Amino acid sequence: MHLLSVNRARPLPADYTDRPFTGIDKRPVAGPVAVAAPGPKGTGGSGVAGDTIGDLRHHGGDDQAVYAYAREDLDEWERVLGRELPAGVFGENLTTVGVDVNGARIGERWRIGADLLLEVTSPRIPCRTFAGRLEEGGWVKRFTEAAVPGAYLRVLAPGEIRAGDPVEIVHRPDHEVSVSFMFRALTTEKHLLPRLLAAGPALHPQSRAKAEEYLEKHGS
Repeated sequence: MHLLSVNRARPLPADYTDRPFTGIDKRPVAGPVAVAAPGPKGTGGSGVAGDTIGDLRHHGGDDQAVYAYAREDLDEWERVLGRELPAGVFGENLTTVGVDVNGARIGERWRIGADLLLEVTSPRIPCRTFAGRLEEGGWVKRFTEAAVPGAYLRVLAPGEIRAGDPVEIVHRPDHEVSVSFMFRALTTEKHLLPRLLAAGPALHPQSRAKAEEYLEKHGS
C-alpha cells in the first residue's frame, strides 16, 4: 500500500460553479509536501500545503482536510467511461495504490511516511462542480449509484509526504461503518443513518447530526 501521487491545485476560473474559482483541478506534485490540520470549516481550507479550495463553506476544514481516492477505482471508471483519468482528476489530494479506500472504516487511521497520521472521517458527496469538471452526462447520479466515493480524512499528526510513501493502517475500528456504507446512508439508503452512530467520536459532526435527526423522526 502506497501513494501513487500527492495532488494539489492552483485556483482556476470555472463556468460550472457559482464561485469565482475552483480548486478541483489537482495535479501530481514532485517532491515532499507538508500536510497539517487546516483549521475549522469555513475558514480552514486544505490540509495539503499549497492546495486550493474555492468553496470554504462546503469543502475543507479539519474534518475534510485531505481527500483520498484509489487508483484502482479510477481504473474502473476509465473502463466505464472509456477515457483516461489521470491522478488528481477527481480532485483527490492522495491517489493511492493497494488501499481499500471505500472499505476503510470511519475512525480508521493511516500512517503515511515517517510522521503523518490521518483519520478517516467521511465519504465525498458529489456536487455540481465535480459534475462540471468531469463533463459526463448524469454524472452525480452515476457516481452516487456506484458508491465508490473516496474518503475524507482529518490530520491527527502533521508531516511531510511524497509519491511512493508507504500507507500503513495503524488502527482499524471494530464497527461496520465503512466509507461506502456511510455514503449509502447519506444518499440512497437513509434508513441506515442511525447505524452511523456506531462510529463514535470519529464520525463527521454533520453526519452525526443527520443520524440523530433521523432517529428523532423515525426511531431506530
